[in-house]
Amino acid sequence: MKKIRVLCVDDSALIRSLMSEIINGHPDMEVVAVAPDPLVARELIKAHDPDVLTLDVEMPRMDGLDFLERLMRLRPMPVVMVSSLTERNSEVTLRALELGAVDFVTKPKLGLRDGLMEYSDHIADKIRAAAHSRPLLAKVADTTPVRRLAPVFSTTEKLIAIGASTGGTEAIRQVLEPMPASSPAILITQHMPAGFTRSFVQRLDNICEVQVHEAEDGDRVLPGHVYLAPGGVAHMKLAKSGANYIVRLEASAPVNRHRPSIDVLFQSIALVAGKNAVGVLLTGMGKDGAQGLLAMKQAGAVTFAQDEATCVVFGMPREALHIGAADEALPLSSISGRLLKGAGCSDRRV
Repeated sequence: MKKIRVLCVDDSALIRSLMSEIINGHPDMEVVAVAPDPLVARELIKAHDPDVLTLDVEMPRMDGLDFLERLMRLRPMPVVMVSSLTERNSEVTLRALELGAVDFVTKPKLGLRDGLMEYSDHIADKIRAAAHSRPLLAKVADTTPVRRLAPVFSTTEKLIAIGASTGGTEAIRQVLEPMPASSPAILITQHMPAGFTRSFVQRLDNICEVQVHEAEDGDRVLPGHVYLAPGGVAHMKLAKSGANYIVRLEASAPVNRHRPSIDVLFQSIALVAGKNAVGVLLTGMGKDGAQGLLAMKQAGAVTFAQDEATCVVFGMPREALHIGAADEALPLSSISGRLLKGAGCSDRRV
């Protein structure tokens, strides 16, 4: 069996040691070298040609973002960022994903060794996904202005549901940016740890015509608004209060190892909205969301999956297509328009 060859870059000797122990503890991967900073890493990349790079956000001699940007321009490869859970680092990590990093791992605030070792399987899963990813297809530099879709007419009955995981932050951005302010309400579950969704929401809200929120329990679901499940805190469900759709947050056990879970959101939408919904499962590792998308389809919703060519990781969409949950596989560039069409929106101005 060919092992996944990993280079770990971190200025902390302890982190380098722990990451090596975790990675070498899995039979399908190995650490081929470690580096204390990007300048040393540059030479080790040339010498070892690793399959995956783990990269600290903050390092001496050269900032992790600067190094990532140069790396993606000169020698593109799968990168998993390693970030401390702070507000600043969450913003930096989201920028790293924009630059082409596949995913990220958060360092625990306390009990560094025990915390990292506890997430050994989680870290290994992220490295496996990175090794089989297509980060470049999702990250071709494009300086042309976003083409906004025409304003539409929609009712409060219609809504859009989106699920995503690995590679999803950029995919979600590309789906939301063209959406007009008059689009149907949009509910999103993106696999993300606590503390990162707030920064993600702020970035999206600054560039989109729709208003983007981190969902709160009891929020009324309205056209022109996007509701993102808070990362690591609770599952997000759709419910009804009288004639209105509302958000319900439920801090129950993880589903498919995730909280929030896409399946939980999609299944609630199938139950509450039925044929008035349209759903799409975007790039991501595993199978969360596939059964929920099938439930939506069986309830009369229009359903899509992102196609393999434009996915960073084709795990979740592949599973949805395999079980017949998606009506069609779509390239990322076509999804915004098809979601509006699937929701029955006309293009007349309001």
